[in-house]
Amino acid sequence: MDFIEIDKFWSLIHDKLQGWLEAGIKHLPNFVVAILLAIVFGIIAKIVGRTARNILHRTLESKQIADLLASIIKVLVLFMGLFIALEFLGLTGTVTSLLAGAGIIGLALGFAFQDMAENLIAGIAMGIRKPFQIGDVIEADDVFGTVQTINLRNTLVETFFGQIEVVPNKILFRNVLTNYSTTGRRRIEVPVGISYADDPQEASDALVQCINQCDFVINKEETGVFAKGFGDSSVDLLVWFWIKYPGETGFMQARHKAVVEIKRALEESDILIPFPIRTLDFDAKGGEKLNVMLSDKHKKGSGDKDAEETPAANSQSADDSEAESD
Repeated sequence: MDFIEIDKFWSLIHDKLQGWLEAGIKHLPNFVVAILLAIVFGIIAKIVGRTARNILHRTLESKQIADLLASIIKVLVLFMGLFIALEFLGLTGTVTSLLAGAGIIGLALGFAFQDMAENLIAGIAMGIRKPFQIGDVIEADDVFGTVQTINLRNTLVETFFGQIEVVPNKILFRNVLTNYSTTGRRRIEVPVGISYADDPQEASDALVQCINQCDFVINKEETGVFAKGFGDSSVDLLVWFWIKYPGETGFMQARHKAVVEIKRALEESDILIPFPIRTLDFDAKGGEKLNVMLSDKHKKGSGDKDAEETPAANSQSADDSEAESD
């Protein structure tokens, strides 16, 4: 009895192995084609990745972003070849399972590394759009300085205080970004006040002439002085002019020289830059000033004193007359 069961067991194994062998021989051409496809797509992926890397290096400033995009393209070509090879082997279900698994894994990784993925995607997007380059002066959120390095997840910015700030790319991608180096120029605005006794138009002409004499001023036809309004002690003016930025003369140096020239020009034109002045008015509709009130009070006090002294003098005169009559 035992020998019969062993014979059945080996018979089943023999039939199974024979079936596998026949299936293997039957699908041998498909295996060969699949291997050839994998080799061909590997070669194609290598060529495509190298070509994409060369093109992206010429297109993008960041070599890291260019290498990442080239690697992604290479991997996509390889996966395409793998899926086609599996289709030739009749493993359609395996391909579907791999795609589903890749989707689930990608979703899980996206939730787990959401911040990192957001910075990475923002870095790739900025590498393609190129809102700024290395050496540009940018301002976004609380960041203001010169771009030193552009990475996939962050950007290194050197502030004007000499510190290096590591800025996540999502901050530069989300917020309003100002690039001061795009146009190559920057406008400087200097506020100044003149006394109410001086003519604003005369001051404007003098200031435009003095500012345009500075070497760092460009687009001199756009230099202007505009009245802003009436201040507490002065007529407020705004002096506008353009400089090259970045240029040989920095923003702070240009503004410093402009303030010096503005003060000098107003002094030469005998135009006063007033100190803060306060006038005390004791009536809502405009009464007498304090000095006038004090003067009137002083005069009134002097008059009362003279009136008091006059009766005393008259009394003394009467006494003297009575003494003479006696």
